[in-house]
Amino acid sequence: MKVQAIIGVKDIKSIKKLLTDVPRDRLLFILGVNSGLRVQDLLTLKVNDLEGTKVGDRIAIRELKTGKDNVLVVNQEILAAFKDYTVTAAPEAGHYLFRSRKGRNYPLTTYAVTGMVKRWAAAINLKGNFGAHTLRKTWCYQMRKEYGVSWEVLAKRLNHSTPAVTRRYLGIQDEEVEEILLNSV
Repeated sequence: MKVQAIIGVKDIKSIKKLLTDVPRDRLLFILGVNSGLRVQDLLTLKVNDLEGTKVGDRIAIRELKTGKDNVLVVNQEILAAFKDYTVTAAPEAGHYLFRSRKGRNYPLTTYAVTGMVKRWAAAINLKGNFGAHTLRKTWCYQMRKEYGVSWEVLAKRLNHSTPAVTRRYLGIQDEEVEEILLNSV
């Protein structure tokens, strides 16, 4: 089943606000919409991976799906959310960053994150089909629409095997195509 990106910046801000009192979940959302990484890769992060980082630091990641190397670059928002999480939750260094509440030191599952994203979207009355992959697709959509990043650069960042895969992520809607048809040359 295909999931959608969150296309409204207002909706992204609403979810961040909704999660203010749940620092772990807020960090997960912020990492997801700021990194372009798959949730399954974010779930492998441990507390000590981000401990002591500063803006611009890079964290090496080996993608679970592809086995390719990738990187998480710490930006200001990720760092602030991480600091907020560590101050309120005081997680242990060797533990998973997104530790499940079930069991010892196990990370959340992608299935659990899908349920969380669905609940967050419903809480702000966002209609559509959302899931764990929504976070990655949201990053991709926002980079293209808000920042004008080319699909070629997005394809490289996302480690896609073909341009067709990236184009599916872009979330180009009929209205957008019709809008450019009104342009004169």
